Order: sequence, then structure tokens, then C-alpha cells
Amino acid sequence: MQSRRVAHHVLLRAASIFENCSAVEGVLDGRHVSYFSGSFHRWDVPVHKRSWTCIASRGPNSLLSQESSGTGLGQLVKDDGKIPSQFRRLYLSEASSVLRREPVGLYGYGLLKSPHGFQAFAQEAIDKSEDIIKEIQVLPPSMATIRAFDDISDVVCTVIDAAELCRSTHPDKDFVREANKASMKLYEYLQYLNSHPVLYKAVVDVEQSDSLTTDEARRAAKTLRVDFERGGIHLPPDKLKRASELNLEITRLGREFTENVMYEQGQLDIFPASLIPKNLHSMMEPITKSKGGMVGRYRPKKGGSGSLTGLRMSTEPAVLFPVLKYVPDSEVRRKVYLVGNSVPKSNLRVLDHLICARHELAQLLGYNSYAEFALAPTMAEKPEAVLNFLVDLSTKIRGKADEELKMLGEFRQQLEDGNNSSVQAWDESYYSGLLKARTHDLTATAVASYFPLTSCIEGLRVISQSLFNATFEQVPMGPDEAWHPDVQKLTLKHATEGDLGHMYLDLYARHGKFPSCAHFTLKGCRRLNETEYQIPVVALVCNFSSPHASEAPVLNHWEVEALFHEFGHALHSLLSRTDYQHFSGTRTVLDFSETPSHLFEYYAWDYRVLSKFAKHYQTGEPIPEKMVESMNNAKRMLAATEIQRQVLFAMIDQTFFGKQPFPGKDTTSVVADLKHRHTSMKHVEGTHWQTRFNHLINYGAGYYSYLYARCFAASIWHQHCQEDPLNLETGEKLRRGLLQFGGAKDPARMLQKLLGDDALVASPSGGVSPAPHHMLAELGLPSSRM
Repeated sequence: MQSRRVAHHVLLRAASIFENCSAVEGVLDGRHVSYFSGSFHRWDVPVHKRSWTCIASRGPNSLLSQESSGTGLGQLVKDDGKIPSQFRRLYLSEASSVLRREPVGLYGYGLLKSPHGFQAFAQEAIDKSEDIIKEIQVLPPSMATIRAFDDISDVVCTVIDAAELCRSTHPDKDFVREANKASMKLYEYLQYLNSHPVLYKAVVDVEQSDSLTTDEARRAAKTLRVDFERGGIHLPPDKLKRASELNLEITRLGREFTENVMYEQGQLDIFPASLIPKNLHSMMEPITKSKGGMVGRYRPKKGGSGSLTGLRMSTEPAVLFPVLKYVPDSEVRRKVYLVGNSVPKSNLRVLDHLICARHELAQLLGYNSYAEFALAPTMAEKPEAVLNFLVDLSTKIRGKADEELKMLGEFRQQLEDGNNSSVQAWDESYYSGLLKARTHDLTATAVASYFPLTSCIEGLRVISQSLFNATFEQVPMGPDEAWHPDVQKLTLKHATEGDLGHMYLDLYARHGKFPSCAHFTLKGCRRLNETEYQIPVVALVCNFSSPHASEAPVLNHWEVEALFHEFGHALHSLLSRTDYQHFSGTRTVLDFSETPSHLFEYYAWDYRVLSKFAKHYQTGEPIPEKMVESMNNAKRMLAATEIQRQVLFAMIDQTFFGKQPFPGKDTTSVVADLKHRHTSMKHVEGTHWQTRFNHLINYGAGYYSYLYARCFAASIWHQHCQEDPLNLETGEKLRRGLLQFGGAKDPARMLQKLLGDDALVASPSGGVSPAPHHMLAELGLPSSRM
């Protein structure tokens, strides 16, 4: 408190230096400080130069006129002589958050010291946005208009993004509850903004004016106008009200779906425990069954109790997948598959309501289907382009996928010395793993021994250093900044450019955590001035098995691939350098945003990359080149089947959100029919796998983008990376030609410039799809264009 009074006094004295100054900025104790409207403000921006600047003089519309060393901020003052709020926002952008002597809180935000801080965080964002709206109302069409809109976007996204990460990862239910409330409050506020006629008029006016001086500003104006119109701003009041209600209902249903997936896990008791390989026991709870059939927790007793020891397993993905892959007993796998793909039942209802709500919204906005609505701003543009791409790809790979399934059946028959050559859904992963291991002399355990988690993190450093002349350095966190003791914070530091961004790592599975791997944006990049940017902040979240005290945590190779995939998303965000945070990193069209992540999956398979960091967790021996060669050969064995699975997922997504009513009596019958049409595997009666398919929420009608990304990534890898994946020239091409622009440039033009005109195929209905020749060549299929 004493230091605050001293600083206040010093600033008042500084203000007296300047005649007619209504506000002063300066430096105190190495930090930016400012005084305006009778208040003292301290900002977390280190400065090494002592300077005092008059930033506003009294009187109508007057500019900066005097300063005492340093560079001032020429800011317009309103007629009443008050300092305009964009001055405050400039500092907010530079500092990311106002400290005002508050201790550090969650993600570094002082307001998030406690769960209830989320409500203040949300209200502060609304209050700041209202101030900016008042400015927009009086601004003439100009570059400042677009900047003001991006200021609103930055303020609101800061809260929404923080709440989304908290909802998905925080172990404290109070934090999760308050984050949910704050997020919904902001989503409701967004609906208000999206239906604000004054804001819409300001966007239309600035887009039609000749005041925008950069391509990115013009793209931003168009994007903002389209976003308003996709929210229904042009509709009559009653229909606009209904569109806003539907958008909120869609958000609520999406949250309910995700929460059901997280908390309504299936459960299965397995007796005896010997049916499960010992290396999987740590994922499950030991239980006992008495002679009378009573099941309870396992409690070791001297002399034995005559009870049978078993295991209780949850069918969350982190447990389900290893069980289906490594448990030899077919009946156990069958039961696990049935339970794991029959929950949560409540999501059958949620999904039905979501499909109806999205369809009603699309029709209200003048579209035939939600798929047509969702694809309008993408590279594909129309559902017809996507369906043609998927059907053509399905046809091209069907023959090879059928050969692979036949090979798998013959392997099972040979292995079991019998007549059973059928492969059921619960058999596929198990026999695929065995076939690859025996054909190429590989075991998952042997491969995993070369991927201790610490080495894999070192691999991320190797890639960033070799490609971008930047490395990740661990940095300490402030009090309450982390949401779990396992969380780490890294900064990406460039050799000459300094800090490029920050990345939190939350890598281990735990109850109540988002069950998959994901990348979250906490702060987007945006230009602050001619030379400085607001640096991005992201979180990379995975669900690896928790380490045991006596063992170093090691990753299965598919987990390494998942880590590198999310790392690709993180690099897209961290290397982004856009004028507006609205375009930062992964904030681009859906069918382009997955391309960097799929590209960096290739780095998890290349020996030249793996040899730099993959070392045995006990001996330190580098991974043998022959093992990596075998891994790649094994990967290619059933590659068409994996592509076929992705085609099926994309077809299900397109059908659910396509023209209504969709064929079939319910979502489960649609899944069964499409599986029959696009694969040779049978649907398992009684299961409803779609109720755990989170991508239906986040990628509604957009799951095809994974296949678009695979095709684009294959072409980028073969044309630019394969020859030498770890050199600065390659990295420069990727950074300057792909990663730094986020959504600020037309992705189709970026890809054409990077790959050539034949990288894209024009659709007769409009839009484009990728040329798949490089991806098909990897499968050993004819590589002619579609």
C-alpha cells in the first residue's frame, strides 16, 4: 500500500512538469505506469528506460504536444478532456492483463485467484467492450474501426478461452462451475454483439469505404460482416431473436454433450485379474469377489480370504484403447467394446436435439442444411464438393482396404490354428497390432522404451531449434498460475527475435479431465505497433498415463504422434504474426486449420528426426534405424483401412448435419448404414459410438477437414520437407509461407503458392478440394489426380 501512495505522488509530480496535461505515462521500478482520471495504474511491461510522457493534453481533440524523454503516445482526447479508453486498451494489449499489485492467479490473470473471480473476469470484459462500442459509434470508417472490433474480440476471447481451458482441465469443480457460468455469460453477450445494428452498420460502412490500407484489414472487415450476417443480423426482429436463442441452445447442447463424455464413463469388472496384462493393471482398480458373489475393493489380508481378485476398469479412451489393443482374451475385448461404445446413453438425446437446432438455425438463415451453412466460408464452400471428395476417395481405397481386412482375417486364422477368419470390431486393433509386430519384429513395449516423455519434450525443442532457430525454455510460474502440480510452462525463444510465445503443458490423464489430446489458445497474436506484437499463449493438453515413482514415464508411439500433432497446432499459434487476433494461429477456416498439425505428425516417423532425441529410457541408446524402418513398414500395412475409417467418420458427420430428415430412423441406424456402405466391417448391435464423438460438437459438418489436411500435409512434406526435414531453409518456407499468417490470408492461395496450382482441385459446385496424389502414393495406390 505504501509503494502505491509513493507512486501516486511521483506521477502527480510528473504531471506537474507538463502544462495542461490530463494524463501522464512513465516508468517506475522498471514498469510502465500511468495516471489518468485520478487513478494510478501499473502495467506488467518491463521497461529499461526512465521516461515521462504527456499522453494527453486538456482541451477538445488535442494531440500530444510535449514529452520529457522517451517516446509518447499521441492519443486523441474527447471534447470533455477525458482520456479515451483506447489508451487503456493499448496497455491492456501490451500487458495482456492488469496487475494492479494483485498476486498472480490462474493463467497469470490476477482476477482468477479464486473460482468466483471468473464472474468479475467476465463482467470486466463486458464493461470494456461497452466502452469500445461507444467509441465505434462515433468513429468515422477507418483502420481504427477494425482495430476497435479486434479489441472487443481480444477482450471477450481472453475470458472465453480461459474458461474453456478451465472447464476441460481444472481438477477443482468450483473452478469448473464458475468457468462454465462465465463462459455462458460471454456467449450470451456475444449473441447481443452479433445482433447489434450499430456495430453491423459500422462494419458495412468501413468495408465499403476506401479507408482500409492493408489486405488484412480488408479481409477482417469482410470476415466481420459475414460473421454478423451468419448470426442473422439481416433477419426481421422475431427471427433474429430466434436465431440468437438457437445459437445459445447449440452452445448449451455442445457443453452438455462434452460433459457427458467426460463424466459418464462406462465401467466393467473383470475376473480374474490375470485376464489383463500386468502392464495395464495400473490403469484399473483392484477389486475382489467373495464366494457369495459380493464385489468390493481389494484389501490385502494375511493368509488369504478365499476371494477372487479382479480389476474394475473405466472405459474412458485412455483405458479403452490399450485394453482393445493388448488384451488377448476375445471375450474380454468384446465386453469392453460393448460397454465403451454404449455410453453415454444420454448423448443420444443430446445429439438428436443438436441436429434439430442446427438444422433450424441453418434454414432460418436461408440455407438448406447446417452442412451448407457451416461450409460456406471454407475452402470447400459446398457440401457437394466435400461429398464428391469423400466418395471418390472411398472408391479409390476400397479395394486395398478390403485386401487388408482379408489379410487380417487370414492372420487370425493362422494364429489360432482354426477356421475362424472373421474380424469383429473388438478384434481389429488387437490383431492389427500382432500382425505388425510379428511381420516386422516389433513390440509396442520395445518401441515405447525409446520414448521417455522427457526425451519427447526434447524432441519438440529439437524441431523448433532446427527449423525456426528458436527453442523452448522452461519458465517459473507465479502463485496459483498452474491448475495442477504436473503443469509446466515453456517459452518459445528465438535467437534474435526474443520471446515468440508461451506454452503450458498438461500431459497426464486424471479424472474429470478432457479425455483426449488437444490444443487450447489462451491469447492470440495481434500487432501492437510497428515493431511489437502481443505474444500468443497456448496450452498443449494430453492424457498420457501418469508416471509411477519407480518408473520413468514412456510413451507408446501413437502417443508420440498425438503429441507432435498437437505441437503442430501450437506452432501454428506461437509463430503467428497477424495484425488482428481474430486471425491468429488456428483461427482460420476449418479445412485449413488441421494442416500444420498433420504435417508435424511426419516428424514423429522420420529417423533423421527421431535419432536426435529418441533414446532408451534405461541405457540412453539412440533408437535403431532398423526399428524406425520397421515402424514405417508396419504403418503402411493397414494404412488404407485407417483412411477408410476417416472417410466413414466424415460421411457420418456430413449426413447428420446434411439435408433433413436424414436417411434412417435415428443416428445409430445412419452409422450402421454408412459403415456397411463404406467399409467391410459390421456395425455392432447395441452400440452407439457416435455419442462419444466430440468432433460432432467442435467440427459439426467439418470433420472432412482432417482428410483435407492429410492430403495437403502429404504434399507439403514431399515437396518441401522430405529431402531435409531439419534445416532453417525448410523452416523458413513453413513459417513464412504457411504458419505466420493464421487466417489473415486466403488459405487456397497460400497453398497454391507453396505447392503449385495442381495442389487443389476445383469442384463443379464451387470451392476446392485437395489433390490426393501424394497421400495415395504413400498407400501404394496409383497417384494420378482425382
